[in-house]
Amino acid sequence: MYLRTDPFREFDRLTQRVFGGQGTSEQPTVMPMDAWRKNDNFYVEFDLPGVKEESIELDVERNVVTIKAERPALDTDIERLASERPRGFFTRQLVLGDNLDTERIEANLDGGVLTLVIPVAESAKPRKIEVGKGGSHKAIAS
Repeated sequence: MYLRTDPFREFDRLTQRVFGGQGTSEQPTVMPMDAWRKNDNFYVEFDLPGVKEESIELDVERNVVTIKAERPALDTDIERLASERPRGFFTRQLVLGDNLDTERIEANLDGGVLTLVIPVAESAKPRKIEVGKGGSHKAIAS
């Protein structure tokens, strides 16, 4: 098998390692994310291929959700032919609005995609207010 070496690619790889392109504990790699709202839930998906469920840590403090994960490094006693996938620590923080219920967040890892389902808080859902006639007042209905 014939492999062509590219000195610029090796230099690029070296600078990524030196200046934080690979996820180390000092310089975590960011995980790609999609987010959307559907009905009474917000959905957030993170791409984490090759990350095991037990290496994922989710923390909620007030309205901040922190996601940490780790994709282990390859064995050092192997001959690497290519190394383009980031390895090491991944981290992401989401600052959620007060209209979301952080007590009922659900998380699921399926096919390398971590999905968070964050429900809208009951107090933030639309509600109707009846208007009273004359001197009478109506209470807010949920």
